[in-house]
Amino acid sequence: MTMRLLGLSCGPADGSSDLLMKAALQGAEAAGVGVSHVRLGDLDLARWDEDAAWFWDQLMEHDGLLISAPIHNRTIPGKLKLLLDAILGPKADVAFALEYVRMRDAGEEATVRFPFDERVLRPRVAGFLAVGGALTDRWKALALPLMHHMTFSMQIGVVDQVVFEGAGVPSAIALDPAALQRAGRLGRNVAEQAGRAFDAVEFRGEPGLCPHCHLNAMVLLDGGAVECATCGAGGRLTAGGGVDFGDADAAARSVLTVAEKHDHFLEVQQTAIRQFAQSDAIAAGVAPYRDYDRTLSPQRPPAPA
Repeated sequence: MTMRLLGLSCGPADGSSDLLMKAALQGAEAAGVGVSHVRLGDLDLARWDEDAAWFWDQLMEHDGLLISAPIHNRTIPGKLKLLLDAILGPKADVAFALEYVRMRDAGEEATVRFPFDERVLRPRVAGFLAVGGALTDRWKALALPLMHHMTFSMQIGVVDQVVFEGAGVPSAIALDPAALQRAGRLGRNVAEQAGRAFDAVEFRGEPGLCPHCHLNAMVLLDGGAVECATCGAGGRLTAGGGVDFGDADAAARSVLTVAEKHDHFLEVQQTAIRQFAQSDAIAAGVAPYRDYDRTLSPQRPPAPA
């Protein structure tokens, strides 16, 4: 069966991010996979439950995901974050799926059950394209970390990622043939690994400080400890100004590992069980605030009969 990649472009039709997506999809097709192209702008916010569910089904029927986004206010467009929040969560988490499959096969009942879609266990690969007008890194640094949120729950292996600069007017990336060629190469890189399990995926983008997500956003902690702001892997500053991720236990804190996802599953389950047992106390805590109301809301004309 032919492998298929789903491309999600998050800017206007034939704008810079859309052109990069088309170049990536052409590269993927040249590598022998089938492709589909969805524009985020075609998903209707007024029918978000339906359209988000439709997109989720498209993603589940493909073997990989390409995302191309313009950079707005140093990061991804809000509508992409809205889609991310709408379709992800426990339903998209491989640790939840693995545990529910285990319990089902063992004849066990889950104490607390969240939405579950076994299709998330299908191996998938991904690539990210981001494009902005700024030339300096500080105006682009938050885009790729947020794009990783679209894939990590499903244990999708990121093959390649790149940020383009200098596209200051609509469709200006057309002036940069090297950028379009790089997008085509990203599409080929992802297509060539379609069907691979997460641990078998070979990263082909620019190396970053973090060996897991290959990005450079770091959080400095006490005593020289460092944590990757994108995936949570732990490391330590070195004398030469680099970061050592050689501690296996600290590196395993990355949310890209199934072990960390499983620990999170147990944490969520235990918290939910404990708090469901405190429903009376929760209701009592809410009661003093229930009748307090100082809200403002837009005034709209009544809907036509």
